[in-house]
Amino acid sequence: MDFEPWWLIFVPVLFALGWLAARFDIRQMLRETRTLPDSYFRGLNFLLNEQPDRAIDAFVEVAKLDPETTELHFALGSLFRRRGEMERAIRVHQSLLSRSDLPAAEREHAQHELAQDFLKAGMLDRAESGFEQLKDTRYALPALRSLIRIFESEHDWPRAIEAVKTLQGLVDEPVPQIVHYYCEQAQTALTAKPADVDAAHKALDAADHALSMTDASLSKGAMVRTAMLRARLALMEQDPKRERLYLESVMTDAPEYAGLVAEQLLANYRAAGQVEAGLEFLQKQYQRHASLDLFNVVFRELRVQQGSAVAWAFARGALRSHPSLLGLDRLLEAELASPEAGVTEQGPVPGADLTLLRSLIHKHTQRLDRYACRSCGFQARRFYWQCPGCNAWETYAPRRLEELE
Repeated sequence: MDFEPWWLIFVPVLFALGWLAARFDIRQMLRETRTLPDSYFRGLNFLLNEQPDRAIDAFVEVAKLDPETTELHFALGSLFRRRGEMERAIRVHQSLLSRSDLPAAEREHAQHELAQDFLKAGMLDRAESGFEQLKDTRYALPALRSLIRIFESEHDWPRAIEAVKTLQGLVDEPVPQIVHYYCEQAQTALTAKPADVDAAHKALDAADHALSMTDASLSKGAMVRTAMLRARLALMEQDPKRERLYLESVMTDAPEYAGLVAEQLLANYRAAGQVEAGLEFLQKQYQRHASLDLFNVVFRELRVQQGSAVAWAFARGALRSHPSLLGLDRLLEAELASPEAGVTEQGPVPGADLTLLRSLIHKHTQRLDRYACRSCGFQARRFYWQCPGCNAWETYAPRRLEELE
């Protein structure tokens, strides 16, 4: 297509239109800026100068002068909640909900923020009521997840299970903790007075079904817990063969959890008059998958069955292969508690020397003798399926801190 000179007429026209548009935008921006109160700019200045407390006070003044600034109210409410000022956060969001002219979308937003305020403040009944009101809104998914957290904290496992099923109907994502909900039901049934064996069986059957629907890589801990509860149930029903089957399945399928079931498995063999076979089984398990908890069980049982010389020979070999201050601390503790304290195949060791050695080592091992959450780092002396710190499931490795370093 040929260029026509008369097209050049459009160049100054387009330039003029662009200039007019820019003038209009600048005037509009200046007009809007003049309507903002001085407190708004003071608040921005305080934020830029890293003075959040004074910035909040300035923005609160803006909100009072102009109640229509809903976004500023939401920002203030979130700031108060993050700072732990829950009363102020609740008041901000309640004031928004009290407005009759608030659009439906912003009303849902305010309801969700208020429910979060109640949840963080520990007012679970009011938080639950708030989230329930959001089931048919655009906040249905986050509200449902928050309800699951509330039901967990209240140990309301039936409602937690129903909420998870509803969540799975909304989104295609795995929720492996549902297996633990069934396990919690089974554990409650087994600890009842008297134990409700039928309810425990029913809960564990549901746990097995949930396990079959879950990726094995996401549910190894849940599988171990289910097997451990099955073993406990078999023991209550006086079925030692079935108990042993479940305990040995843990050793085979999840050897890292062997330390959690070693004592019960050894007790099973002892009750059957096969304690030597049980010890041999645990020794072979230790050779394949060494762990500190398993070491403790094997060492103590060797001490009882075969004497201190054999037990110390096992301990020396184990500590050479897997050096551990905690292991040394535990065997010194067992040795000092024995009536033959200080006797080894190398001859007697003065009890005072063992006591001094153990006290020195124990001082350095106290911080290592803990399980730790991989999510939040919360440490505990006992193993938890759900972290008491962050409430996450299966975040505790079944090994002590020293073994993880």
